[in-house]
Amino acid sequence: MRYALIGCGRVSANHIAAAADNGLEIVALCDLDAEKARAQKQRFSLPDSVGVYTDYREMLRVCKPELVAVATYSGTHADIAVDCIEAGCHVIIEKPIALSLADADRIIEAEQRMGVKVSANHQNRFNAAVQQLRSAVRTGRFGKLLYGTTSIRWTRGEDYYKSADWRGTWAQDGGTLMNQCIHAIDLLRWMLGNEVTEVSGVTANVLHPYIEAEDMGFALLRFQNGSVGMIEGSINTFGGDWEETLTIFGEKGRAKLGGMCVNVVDEWHFADGDDAESKTVKGCGEDPPNVYGFGHKSLYADMIEAIRDDRKPYVSSSAGRRALETVLAIYRSAADGKPVKLPLESCSTLDFKE
Repeated sequence: MRYALIGCGRVSANHIAAAADNGLEIVALCDLDAEKARAQKQRFSLPDSVGVYTDYREMLRVCKPELVAVATYSGTHADIAVDCIEAGCHVIIEKPIALSLADADRIIEAEQRMGVKVSANHQNRFNAAVQQLRSAVRTGRFGKLLYGTTSIRWTRGEDYYKSADWRGTWAQDGGTLMNQCIHAIDLLRWMLGNEVTEVSGVTANVLHPYIEAEDMGFALLRFQNGSVGMIEGSINTFGGDWEETLTIFGEKGRAKLGGMCVNVVDEWHFADGDDAESKTVKGCGEDPPNVYGFGHKSLYADMIEAIRDDRKPYVSSSAGRRALETVLAIYRSAADGKPVKLPLESCSTLDFKE
């Protein structure tokens, strides 16, 4: 399957490695800065036949890839993805899928119209620890779901934001909830049943006056099934990236995932379990070198299978839209100073620019 990557920045190495590990034929790398694309081509010892482009439209015309990954800055995801879809390509879109609900809907409409597959790149769903937790939820081991919490306690300083002028802007990025925390927000919503009815949020910028958006965010989510979700997200954690946790409480069990990016099982207690099971499950953890984890390879494998078997990807475009909607609802609630009912009719990060 012919593959191309658009965007050769911070996360691009994970995409190239996942494509290579899954046997895709890498035909092109594209970035507005050709040197970034050439650097990745050299890093992975890709053959001379792999094209380097600064114009993704030209790349689509010349290389005719079957599968494209969009890993550009967030505000460009929707336009690039729709162009790729309309060129007949299947697409993997880095998080967030878009920065407005209207743009997310454009992607989904184009996907359906063109009959291709689109996957939102929420790779942490494939973490071994997350899969264990998801299985416990799906098989009813928690009994009635009561509530869940997620905490993202990382660090991003001025060097990070000065490395690219789009970072932290409402037009092209959003703040910590949209950029650093959306993976965990996706997992919390997924585990507790997806159907959020109300969101109450608070955001603040206390240590990053050089960005437009928030560096801390907190929210309470009410779900249709009666459960409650709580979100804590911060890039102000002293001492560097510390942890990303996800804890689920039910009438018959509790479990907590931790590590740098929900990659280990910290707690595992169920009415129908025992100490031996808990010890086994806790042994399924991973130790990734950074917050991106190991999930890209599995997400790519699933996408390839979805294309070949003509089924939906495990992480669909609709899943990406739900994660986006949750963050936008927190922003709306924080801006208005009151709870927000879901589903949202329309919302964009640009709504909060002033």
